[in-house]
Amino acid sequence: MAEMNVNETASAGTAESRIAQLPPDTMIVLPARNIVLFPGVVLPLAIGRKRSIAAAQEAARSGRPLGILLQKQEGTEEPSGDDLYQTGTVANVLRYLTAPDGTHHLVVQGEQRFHVKEWLEGWPFMVARVERVSEAETQDAEIQARFYLLRDRALEAVSLLPNAPQEMGAAIQAMTSAPLLADMVATYLDIGPSEKQDLLEVLDLRQRLDRVLSVLNSRIEVMRLTKEISQQTKENVDKRQREYLLREQLRTIQKELGEADEKATEVEELSQAIDKAKMPEEVEAQARKELKRLERMPEAATEYGMVRTYLEWLTELPWAVETAKEIDLKEARAILDDEHFGLEKIKKRILEFLAVRKLNPEGKSPILCFVGPPGVGKTSLGQSIARATGRKFQRVALGGVHDESEIRGHRRTYVGALPGTIIQALKKAGSRDCVLMLDEVDKLGQGFHGDPSAALLELLDPEQNNSFRDTYLGVPFDMSRVMFIATANMLENIPGPLRDRMEVISLAGYTEEEKLQIARRYLVDRQLKSNGLKPEQVAITDEALRAIIMGYTREAGVRSLERQVGAVLRNAAVRIASGEAEQITIGPDDLQAILGGKRFENEVALRTALPGVATGLAWTPVGGDILFIEASRYPGNGKLVLTGQLGDVMKESVQAALSLLKSRAPALGIKAEDLDKQDIHVHVPAGATPKDGPSAGVAMFTALTSLLTGRSVRADVAMTGEISLRGLVLPVGGIKEKVTAAALAGVKTVMLPARNRRDYDDIPEDARNRLKFVWLETVDQAIACALGDDLGASCHQAAQAAE
Repeated sequence: MAEMNVNETASAGTAESRIAQLPPDTMIVLPARNIVLFPGVVLPLAIGRKRSIAAAQEAARSGRPLGILLQKQEGTEEPSGDDLYQTGTVANVLRYLTAPDGTHHLVVQGEQRFHVKEWLEGWPFMVARVERVSEAETQDAEIQARFYLLRDRALEAVSLLPNAPQEMGAAIQAMTSAPLLADMVATYLDIGPSEKQDLLEVLDLRQRLDRVLSVLNSRIEVMRLTKEISQQTKENVDKRQREYLLREQLRTIQKELGEADEKATEVEELSQAIDKAKMPEEVEAQARKELKRLERMPEAATEYGMVRTYLEWLTELPWAVETAKEIDLKEARAILDDEHFGLEKIKKRILEFLAVRKLNPEGKSPILCFVGPPGVGKTSLGQSIARATGRKFQRVALGGVHDESEIRGHRRTYVGALPGTIIQALKKAGSRDCVLMLDEVDKLGQGFHGDPSAALLELLDPEQNNSFRDTYLGVPFDMSRVMFIATANMLENIPGPLRDRMEVISLAGYTEEEKLQIARRYLVDRQLKSNGLKPEQVAITDEALRAIIMGYTREAGVRSLERQVGAVLRNAAVRIASGEAEQITIGPDDLQAILGGKRFENEVALRTALPGVATGLAWTPVGGDILFIEASRYPGNGKLVLTGQLGDVMKESVQAALSLLKSRAPALGIKAEDLDKQDIHVHVPAGATPKDGPSAGVAMFTALTSLLTGRSVRADVAMTGEISLRGLVLPVGGIKEKVTAAALAGVKTVMLPARNRRDYDDIPEDARNRLKFVWLETVDQAIACALGDDLGASCHQAAQAAE
């Protein structure tokens, strides 16, 4: 089973917002057939009706409890309020599961009883106003006496059960609550749902204990009779055992006569498969042991299929199969160049990786982890490595994996148990030296069944993975031959111990020129084939591709660019298929009719036309982006207003920028008394998007200085950097992504912290050639560049005077 994955439709979103506004006495109601839930009891529920699924999904999504009510008639498919009993149990949803066959399951825990007061209409599920019923806390001597008697009777009933677990008796013995004991015993009584509903509706604790005792006493008498009957039938069981032995002897005789049955043939095939698999000695011993068990086991036994499936997994794994060829670095370089444009540093590191593998095949090479925004080619780089080394390629998607068993496998004691995704991927690859890509390793979840990232620690440790043990297999598998490559969008989301086992290789976004070359070399050809077109039928000019890149996409990778190219070619395909044209050339003037108006314009010049606006640079999980800092002032009493959903760190950057500005106000021609009589409002647009980080400090200071001096910031300048109260500009991260975004946005000059010069070589060459870089030691240099040299000099003099 997999965790709930709810598709949020518009109606669901509306229901979610409405349900959050309802008063506490309003509850989502789930009708139940043949099941009565009592307070304090944990039960699984299977649901199939649309309204029930909607109710369960809303409760799981919003964290609200469910009201479980029994149907009066089991066959009613769409029950109304009149079709349900009016007393039920408030339940907390512990887990929502969806089985592979599409059925939905809940695990709920009863909390307390409730009565329905009023049914509410207009919901996709049943909703009612309810009154919760609390249990009395005080218990007198009569209740205590009934409690002890009920506990003794319950222990007696457990002792009469043929295979009762010891934990049940211990749980009953440890109980100290009379209401909880009564409800638990009522849950497991072998009576009908209507009788259990009667017990649920008994609110007086003394009467409820008496009712439960009465029913339990009658069941104990039945169990005693059952035990006597079972003893009388033991002779019949012994007879069946004798028949089983005779049948086994008959099978042996048939084998001697050459009349082997299908089971014997199957066992022989498995034995031959074990021989061919070339397993390690320890694994082969385990396989032979299980095969002997299978021979002695009747085909009708429940375990027969489980043991056979286990042996099939053991024999089909590539214990000794290797497909890697000798590494040719020239061929590897040619493959990387042919399939990926740019990424020179990445290719260089991959070639170093392959060179070490060639010189020392038995060595323990590092685990590579490609980190970058979506669409920059992380997965395709792994595929290229597989082709360059002649290895099989398999991808394991880790996004949303929350259970350790999905990595390590399930115990064979469970019905339908399977190995983990790692062993399954190796079986699909068919070789033990494949390239295994662990995709989206930063999106691992964590549930109450264990931490999947912890299961990967052994797998990705070269010192340990030569004996990786899958829970289902129960035997070690040598993973040291596997070439592991991980991918992630955000390095910060990878758990620290797991990140420590990998060598991180960062892939930033592409520049305009790189996107143009990628589109020309790869994307257009791929979309031509996808849409059934030939190169001689449709041509897209470089100017059109450049217009698509700048006007219709805003991303670090090229996925959106490929979609837009596909849309252009589909339009051409319609014209060619209808006979309207035989050969089409698409230029930039044709794009508006096909794709509509431009979605992205150069906003920098427009936004910074007025004083109080500065262009900052930001890092996001999907690449770099430009960030506009807007400031305005109005009469007030010196308050600072911040909007735009800013995080705590960014709010502190604004406070620091304002404090620094006040300390240098006289040198900048700003009157201190004006600051006390005016309120300042700082806003960062895109208010629905959370923003945080210290790197906007320089932009904040520049925007405030621009506002209070009345000078507009240069339209072609963008900046990033943290500031101190002394006016120093401190280094920040994400320089490569930020500079790439500035180049795409049409910025001409980028101001960066001087201590970030070490990141200059990481910036794409095309961006370096198109941009002018100003390296900042202090905010004075930022003011001089953005607002004028004279203002920067005044600011610098004020700083020296303060020191």
